[in-house]
Amino acid sequence: MARRAFLLGGSGQTGRALIPRLQQRGWEVVVASRGERELPAGVEHVTVDRDVAGALAAAVGDGADVLVDFVAFEPEHAEQLLSLRDSLGSVVVLSSAAVYFGEDDDDLARLPVPIAEATETVAPGSIGYAPQKRAIELALLEQDQLPATLIRAGAIHGPWSTWAREWHFVKRAVDGRRAVVLAYRGESRFHTISVHNLAELIWLAAERPGRRVLNAGDPEPPTVAEIARAIAANLEHEWAEVLIRRPLGSVGETVWSTPHPVVLDMTDAEFELGYRPVTTYEQALPETVAWLVEATRGRDWREVLPRTAEIMTNSFDYAAEDEFMQGITGG
Repeated sequence: MARRAFLLGGSGQTGRALIPRLQQRGWEVVVASRGERELPAGVEHVTVDRDVAGALAAAVGDGADVLVDFVAFEPEHAEQLLSLRDSLGSVVVLSSAAVYFGEDDDDLARLPVPIAEATETVAPGSIGYAPQKRAIELALLEQDQLPATLIRAGAIHGPWSTWAREWHFVKRAVDGRRAVVLAYRGESRFHTISVHNLAELIWLAAERPGRRVLNAGDPEPPTVAEIARAIAANLEHEWAEVLIRRPLGSVGETVWSTPHPVVLDMTDAEFELGYRPVTTYEQALPETVAWLVEATRGRDWREVLPRTAEIMTNSFDYAAEDEFMQGITGG
């Protein structure tokens, strides 16, 4: 009898990469979401809003061998999963590398390179992205009734995302910008993770249930300058790089910019699960770039990438960039 995987919030970018990986290995896959996005043909879908009392339990029904939770953001979500322990074989829950540093750049200075899972994290809490993620982790790791794997993902990239960091440079290339300004001299390194590598790690965790926390990052994470160059090359675009020490307002700031490197140690994933990456950032990038260009063609990009629009409210102030460039060139 086929094992059953229940993907909560599985209609997004990582779920789409995970579905075929599970199906090819004999898993029966059910995707649960609010029904706002289309799914590939032939995939079983149930519409569910986890915030409605009893809705998730009803959707899980007779149970699942693994529940993969892509949308656990509040401590209550961990308690919700634990309430289903009699119906589930194990859970795999997407956490975040943000638990190592929260939103305070000063915290980055204390981080080792690379960051192992035993590194000190932010305190758990009910307010703020990282504290809530940490609270979810602790609720699931400090119990032994339901095997739980928590995955601390870096900067996720891939097609089908409403939160696409690569848009920072793709839009500039499409708009024909002739120069790109990079703070921290373009040397910032915030560990990336391809949806394909992340899906591989999730599949392995589903195959080998346990109680653990694992980092998730690509091999040889690129610097911001390397990301900019790779995206420009994919779009056959050329621009001059202007490297500055620190951001000047929004000028030079990117969604990967950090004064200290954030690099994840992948040793535990390799040791615990036999994980091996299936792609690199550079190899996976063309798929993402092509999707972004096609998905936004002839459309308001804010409608296609709503979460990106929320984060990148000041990312495309070309007037400020041009004024800065004129100041340093005397133009």
